[in-house]
Amino acid sequence: MTAAEIILALVTAQRGAELVLARHNTQRLMARGAFEIAAGHYPLVVAVHACWLAALWMFGHAQPINWVAFDLYLALQVLRAWVMATLGARWTTRIIVLPDAPLVKDGPYRFLRHPNYVVVAGEIAVLPLMLHLGELAVVFTTLNAIVLFIRIRAEDRALATSRQFAGQDAP
Repeated sequence: MTAAEIILALVTAQRGAELVLARHNTQRLMARGAFEIAAGHYPLVVAVHACWLAALWMFGHAQPINWVAFDLYLALQVLRAWVMATLGARWTTRIIVLPDAPLVKDGPYRFLRHPNYVVVAGEIAVLPLMLHLGELAVVFTTLNAIVLFIRIRAEDRALATSRQFAGQDAP
């Protein structure tokens, strides 16, 4: 196996494990009375990410590694872990509202409103660059920006709704 194939296999496994965790967390939240907001755009999120990963495999499996970009990708994984640890059982890949739950303001949420999306945007750009695939970085960064525009607007509405339910000020 090439170094690129090993890295892509690890990223693919990580994404698969995250989907399993997200599904588990979503089910647990729903059992506690949570509900999903703006589910209609979720297939678009999945499509962009699946196509991104497939394109990386298709065009990058035999590419040499840009180790500086790899190090940046690893730094993004530390931030991803921080986000996931901060949210704990509330981390999902969907927009799930748990009424009366306080807004998370710890960890990276002290500094950024949507730190997970900053990480994802970085990953979408950096992993193709690590494989010397600048065109893929541009294409998927653009597609991801469109998806995030839709998603962040929906999530902000959900957060405002959730905070109103909890008697907190809207963002």
